[in-house]
Amino acid sequence: MAIDESRAFKPINIALLTISDTRTAADDTSGDILAGLITGKGHKLITRAIEKDDVERLVVRLNNWIDDPEIDAIISTGGTGLTGRDITPEALDRVKDKDIPGFGELFRWLSYQTIGTSTVQSRACAVLARGTYIFALPGSNGAVKDGWNGILNEQLDSRNRPCNFIELMPRLREK
Repeated sequence: MAIDESRAFKPINIALLTISDTRTAADDTSGDILAGLITGKGHKLITRAIEKDDVERLVVRLNNWIDDPEIDAIISTGGTGLTGRDITPEALDRVKDKDIPGFGELFRWLSYQTIGTSTVQSRACAVLARGTYIFALPGSNGAVKDGWNGILNEQLDSRNRPCNFIELMPRLREK
């Protein structure tokens, strides 16, 4: 696991989605953190939105972004818990082609280092949908930092070795 400085960094276009019944643009702190981490790394934040915890609305938003050729990846925050209103994984089930199970497993392992067994309440996950990566993180500030710093910072860096998500992008739609 290392960044190969001899290789060029390839920025990608990312859409950021906060899923919450209560957050607004004025108090979306986890979204603000992610936006800063995305652009601070050198990626382009193409669009950002807040959606209520509503499966139908979320599926429409995701499908629109998945079909947008300008968007390479979607990172969401919120809706991954266990309450009745937490529906992000269910929405992803309706748009996905493939699960990326290692993402959720690694997220919970990283999260365990900071919040202990409470991490079992997280349904953080990732999927591939029609060539677009979707990474669903919990809504807390600590969780988005764990997800970005512990996984996405490296996996969304084309210089990361031995492999990364970016180098797979040209082949994601292969049949």
